[in-house]
Amino acid sequence: MALPIFGPVDDPGPDFTSLLRRSGLPALPGLEANLTIRHATTVVALRYADGVVMAGDRRATEGYSIAHRAMDKVFPADRWSAVAIAGAAGPAVEMVRLFQVQLEHYEKVEGVSLSLEGKANQLAQMVREHLPMAIQGLAVVPLFAGYDVRRGIGRIYTYDVTGGHYEEADFQATGSGGRDARNTIKLGFKENMAQADAVELAIEALFEAADEDAGTGGPDLVRGIYPLVAVVDADGYAAVDESEVADRFLSLIERRRAERGREPGRGEPS
Repeated sequence: MALPIFGPVDDPGPDFTSLLRRSGLPALPGLEANLTIRHATTVVALRYADGVVMAGDRRATEGYSIAHRAMDKVFPADRWSAVAIAGAAGPAVEMVRLFQVQLEHYEKVEGVSLSLEGKANQLAQMVREHLPMAIQGLAVVPLFAGYDVRRGIGRIYTYDVTGGHYEEADFQATGSGGRDARNTIKLGFKENMAQADAVELAIEALFEAADEDAGTGGPDLVRGIYPLVAVVDADGYAAVDESEVADRFLSLIERRRAERGREPGRGEPS
């Protein structure tokens, strides 16, 4: 097929995607078939007595390959909120960066921070504007949580690819291992949990998701890579120390080993 000829005014210049659009061709033809996209996987959020806990595994995948073993999927949105990402990794990280700047810009211009509902609405608008890329296979599905300083409670919002957002009562998980993570949290969740118990439950949820879902990374004991865990409460956003996360995973693994040792045929009579 011959390339079209443009006049000086209509010349698209060095922008090849602009040339394709002016020629009536899709900017990203055959995206899902011809490109392998890095995807982020499982993230969780749950409420506890004084705020919310958010956690995410570190693995990014390209098809059946591991593209990155230590990707960050949990970020502070501002002092009082956090956002976690699942879906196409590149657009997701860019969306988070833009969201962070948007919240900071609003506070500088208006002199006050957005309400938690306002922040959730801003993120929903960004997801909605991303819909054309989602249709091409670059879907981003964030998870948003924060501490509502006006009501004095933690709150969680989940999204769909069209920008719809919904407040969750107690917990939520998304990504390829989201179902297994939710089931684990559902079994262990209690009202007004202590922070330590909520962190432990989030870690267990990611551990179970990694055990069932190939796209979710579990603790990497050899490389010393562990999922990211953060809390948001009246004191603001704070990442849980990596050494604490590592200790909790090691304790969880030891408990599972002990449980397997008590199974019939593994050291004890039935």
